[in-house]
Amino acid sequence: MSTPKRKNFRIEPFKHKVDMDPKYAEKTWKILEHAIHEIYNHNASGLSFEELYRNAYNMVLHKYGDKLYSGLVTTMTWHLKEICKTIEAAQGGLFLEELNRKWGDHNKALQMIRDILMYMDRTFVTNNQKTPVHELGLNLWRDHIIHSPKIQTRLLNTLLELVHRERTGEVINRGLMRNIIKMLMDLGSAVYQEDFERHFLEISANFYSIESQQFIECCDCGEYLKKVERRLNEEMERVSHYLDARSEAKITNVVEKEMIANHMQRLVYMENSGLVNMLVDDKYDDLSRMYNLFRRVPNGLSTIRDVMTSYLRDTGKQLVTDPEKLKDPVEFVQRLLDERDKHDKIIVQAFGNDKTFQAALNSSFEYFINLNARSPEFISLFVDDKLRKGLKGVSEEDVEIILDKVMMLFRYLQEKDVFEKYYKQHLAKRLLSGKSVSDDAERSLIVKLKTECGYQFTSKLEGMFTDMKTSQDTMQGFYASLSSDTSDGPTLAVQVLTTGSWPTWPSASCNLPAEILGVCEKFRTYYLSTHTGRRLSWQANMGTADLKATFGKGQKHELNVSTYQMCVLMLFNSADRLSYKDIEQATEIPSSDLKRCLQSLALVKGRNILRKEPMSKDVAEDDVFFFNDKFTSKFYKVKIGTVAAQKESEPEKQETRQKVEEDRKPQIEAAIVRIMKSRRVLEHNNIVAEVTKQLQSRFLPNPVVIKKRIESLIEREFLERDKTDRKLYRYLA
Repeated sequence: MSTPKRKNFRIEPFKHKVDMDPKYAEKTWKILEHAIHEIYNHNASGLSFEELYRNAYNMVLHKYGDKLYSGLVTTMTWHLKEICKTIEAAQGGLFLEELNRKWGDHNKALQMIRDILMYMDRTFVTNNQKTPVHELGLNLWRDHIIHSPKIQTRLLNTLLELVHRERTGEVINRGLMRNIIKMLMDLGSAVYQEDFERHFLEISANFYSIESQQFIECCDCGEYLKKVERRLNEEMERVSHYLDARSEAKITNVVEKEMIANHMQRLVYMENSGLVNMLVDDKYDDLSRMYNLFRRVPNGLSTIRDVMTSYLRDTGKQLVTDPEKLKDPVEFVQRLLDERDKHDKIIVQAFGNDKTFQAALNSSFEYFINLNARSPEFISLFVDDKLRKGLKGVSEEDVEIILDKVMMLFRYLQEKDVFEKYYKQHLAKRLLSGKSVSDDAERSLIVKLKTECGYQFTSKLEGMFTDMKTSQDTMQGFYASLSSDTSDGPTLAVQVLTTGSWPTWPSASCNLPAEILGVCEKFRTYYLSTHTGRRLSWQANMGTADLKATFGKGQKHELNVSTYQMCVLMLFNSADRLSYKDIEQATEIPSSDLKRCLQSLALVKGRNILRKEPMSKDVAEDDVFFFNDKFTSKFYKVKIGTVAAQKESEPEKQETRQKVEEDRKPQIEAAIVRIMKSRRVLEHNNIVAEVTKQLQSRFLPNPVVIKKRIESLIEREFLERDKTDRKLYRYLA
């Protein structure tokens, strides 16, 4: 099938010349000019827009675009000058309404003119880089109306006056304001900014500067902040109703600067109502308002944070250094926890749980807790009190909350090894006296300590629990090995403690009663026969005993006493009257322990198994003791004194501190050797910094002590000094 041949078409010019009427352009323009006048005079209904469009089209087509464009400019300018006179003549409140009405008319006229001259807009204007018709109309309105000398200042003053009236509580025509402001924006952002916004911001700054000064003189801090918040909300609302959205940031900045930034210091330190008073009185709403307002200005939050930190450190310092508040360790720690809870709640509810405020709270607590050298001991005593009796009847969840709070305080301690020392002593006494309310709580705390400080920190504590379990098994084996004929003798329950795991108590001598001594020897024989390479030493000062006693009129009681108290009471089986010297000689109990023991037996009301002559509060060496035949109690079982954790005396405190310092020496040396082994050569200050970094999770080593340990390692040839630089150390393999 053959393809049909394509025909080429060619457009040819007219064969004959077309003659143009020489007055064509003038006539056509007159028609168009008349139409523009009619449009401005609201008589556009009788016009044929199709015909007008064709006339304009032909003028451009026949190269009269320039005449058409310049004629348009002249005609519109004449009309705008007439409009200007009308607007200028408007009186009072009618001024803006007249301006708004004429602006609406001009826009409608502009729309019609643009439709008629659409072809000129698309071709002539584009080709000759002229301003498009609509834009031209706006520019002419700007130049002849808005920038008219009589209108420009009057318009600005009228707008600013209306804003001022609204700020002082009057109701204004927001719709009219919106139209006028939109007109300025339509004329270009430069017109809006130069003819209105710049002046609006200046006058606002002045207004709020004066108002803030008035407010701050007559209001307290909370009231002032409410007024600032209200003003900020009003300005944002004003922007949303009739200003350019981009003005919001600018006007709020003005309010923030004049009402907040310029008065920050005065507000936070305001007498009787400033930040500290808000913190003391738990004013969550005021604190939240202050936080939200201050965060809007530079250095606002840091100002609040600094004042809060200073207040926390001052109150904390008073708390940890007040001798009255240090009398009861449990109460002391509870106060710390209450302070922490109070400020935690403020940060969560008022400060949006801001991490920087949490950090400030933590650093403040760490600062003042470590001002008191006894904080580790007191925290351990608090735990001891809770795990002895404070957690009875408390749910598991609440126990965990209390333990977590204790761990939070523990994290603040710089001397965690001192806490470990006391905690070990207190745990030992709880385990040995069977006074712990919950094994689960004990183990839970050890798991938390292990998570926080690592296995090394808790390995000995875990060893104590292991010993308690092993001792039960050992006692079962011991009684299984005894023949049945010992059933009438005393029953023995021994806890075998591994020396390294438990605290080291002074080995106190004590002459046990013969009945007890026999059973003890049997146990020793059994134990050493089942374990090789072991050595047993009795810790009589840690034990307890249950005694059955018969008083006058055959009244019987079971007495729960310490091992020392048992030794004393057993002497009265063979004597009614014993002097202090007789008891001391017979038992060989250390003097200080014996006096405490006799005090609890003779001087505690309702527990006075013995009588003392002469009667006095203290035990003297010439006192005489008698068995109290008249002792009565409504209970069959009577506890005489308990092994309770108490605040250490000054000598005991010194001794514990000395032990801690001794324990630190090998840890510091080990850290130095570890560092030097990996670095080989290091300068003195760098070693001190590295050692401090490695050990700070347990304690903060003293640089002087680190220096002494380095000297010791040099003497033992682990390290050597550099021959030329004395501050440089080398590791010796």
